Amino acid sequence: MGASRSFKIIAIGLLIWNLIGVAAFAMQYGADLAVLAKSDPYTARIFAEMPGWVWAAYAVAVGAGTVGALLLLLRKAAAVALFALSLAAVVVQFGYSFLGADLWAVKGAGAAVFPAVIVAIAVGQLLYAARLRTKGVLR
Repeated sequence: MGASRSFKIIAIGLLIWNLIGVAAFAMQYGADLAVLAKSDPYTARIFAEMPGWVWAAYAVAVGAGTVGALLLLLRKAAAVALFALSLAAVVVQFGYSFLGADLWAVKGAGAAVFPAVIVAIAVGQLLYAARLRTKGVLR
């Protein structure tokens, strides 16, 4: 089964979204915490205290999502597994952010909006790829 124009637009959009995630990871991981502390001391502290396994989950989330989006664009069924891995890593990462850190207490419930969008997109890209695999678009 051939790929429709909407498939290409969605696949390119997901690739761009995931590349933005890679850029965000790189900027956050490499942030100069002394400079950040001057404008946002809480975020600087959170980044400094974040355990290595959370940074690793973040890296896996954006890395697997990006490779999954690339494979989706190439119509490869392995995109489904990578999107599943990305979703699992997103849940681990944000699980720590909301349960292992004091994010709720400091920033309030509004801090959950963007992570909720990220989780929703991770779920959406997984379901979309799984549906395409079932339809035979991904091989």
